[in-house]
Amino acid sequence: MLVRYLVFVTGNAMKLKEVKAFLGEEPNPRFTLVNQSLDLPEVQGTTQEVAIEKCKRAAQLVNGPVLVEDTALCFDAMNGLPGPYIKWFLKELGPEGLHTMLNGFSNKGAVALCTFAYSPGPPKDDPTKDPEVLLFEGRTQGTVVPPRGPPVFGWNPIFEVNGEGKTYAEMSTEEKNKISHRSRALASLRTYLDSLPSSS
Repeated sequence: MLVRYLVFVTGNAMKLKEVKAFLGEEPNPRFTLVNQSLDLPEVQGTTQEVAIEKCKRAAQLVNGPVLVEDTALCFDAMNGLPGPYIKWFLKELGPEGLHTMLNGFSNKGAVALCTFAYSPGPPKDDPTKDPEVLLFEGRTQGTVVPPRGPPVFGWNPIFEVNGEGKTYAEMSTEEKNKISHRSRALASLRTYLDSLPSSS
């Protein structure tokens, strides 16, 4: 059976653009990458646990291959917080507020973590079973700095990549795609997709 669509679950146009720039419109002869915004339950847990649960639910809703992304920004001084809850911290505090969270801490180190969860969909022999989920992760080490660069994409203005001297927001798409946590996770995902047969 030929798989026609790989559904990337997002309503975020910037995320979709980055993923398509890296994977292409057709990341594998089996797949055409499309996006769909789904109302998935917000679960608590590690980045990996959140990604797995969201992917299972999305695969059941779509009834086919899906791709779900979860991103975390982990402050060293706060034992990994905000972590997978960065979206809510960002919504309440903004980039400047995230930076000021580390006032009083000498350690401004942080890790940007991206987890892509892929599922081929519910098992054909028993659709009531949980879909299989595979994880692909990427990490980038950096430092939390006062906001620099266009405030277009989340917390990018406060995350300066170690050894680069620039925040994500100050980088061109080409520069960012070489070293970002998302691009590293996508590289692993692309390797996996390339290994799949063109038909089954």
